[in-house]
Amino acid sequence: MRIKSQKDFWAGLMFVVMGVAFAWGATEYSFGSAARPGPAYFPFGLGLLLTLLGALVLLSALTLETEDGDRVGRFAWRPLLIVVGAVLLFAIMLPRLGMIVSLPVLIFVSALAGDEFHVVEALILGTVLTAASYAIFIYGLGLTIPVWPSFLIG
Repeated sequence: MRIKSQKDFWAGLMFVVMGVAFAWGATEYSFGSAARPGPAYFPFGLGLLLTLLGALVLLSALTLETEDGDRVGRFAWRPLLIVVGAVLLFAIMLPRLGMIVSLPVLIFVSALAGDEFHVVEALILGTVLTAASYAIFIYGLGLTIPVWPSFLIG
């Protein structure tokens, strides 16, 4: 069988591998019951859904004809390294500088990975997402995430 869309083939394969890994990893936890689901319930179901989605994408890559075979282009190392670096920077900053400082920095640095970077848009997005994250995670869910820099709190 010939691959008719390389992009869909590799994306589908990635979904299948990740889905199987999540479902398999979830088997280490208790499933509970339908009335009282355990910690494995959600990741196992998500893993199965991701595997199914990947299988459908793989099937379409092998059956649906595309113009040029939908070739995979050069690997974009620069954006990948910028985004991974931004996430690592966030992980280092969060315990020390809190969410109010770390999250806008994550968003701003991640925005540098794109082809069309605009300072004002990155600042607005950082502000809106930080406010939404505060509302959801701190106020709504009551999670104990450091909000402010530790040197301000004492």
